[in-house]
Amino acid sequence: MDYGRFKFETIKREKDQRRKQNVIKLKEMKLRPKVAEHDFQTKFRGVKQFLEQGEKVKVTIMFRGREMVHQEIGRRILDRVADAAKDIAVVERAPIMEGRNLFLILAPSTKAAAKAEPEPGQVPEPAPEPEGASTNA
Repeated sequence: MDYGRFKFETIKREKDQRRKQNVIKLKEMKLRPKVAEHDFQTKFRGVKQFLEQGEKVKVTIMFRGREMVHQEIGRRILDRVADAAKDIAVVERAPIMEGRNLFLILAPSTKAAAKAEPEPGQVPEPAPEPEGASTNA
């Protein structure tokens, strides 16, 4: 067998395998223990958007100084995030303390991932034409 041909086929096979694999990205959203209500809602909208796109989300609570004493505040925030996202996500990793950061990993549920991606055979419907914008003269 020709070595050049063999090399070409192996490279082509490797490219096809890379093209077919599904790469899951991990997005991160950082919060502080003293987060205000509106800031929490804004950050949660970002988390929700990532999950609807089918990506995993790592929600991190960063502690500084004396905040380390009150880790239960951070746990309550993460529980609140998990509870708010329970219809579109599942908790892949429960809250874990790592250094000065407390984090939780959420993965999109199968229902949310299926809703985000339209089926290959479906064609989106065109927008309805406004009344008064008739093309006939």
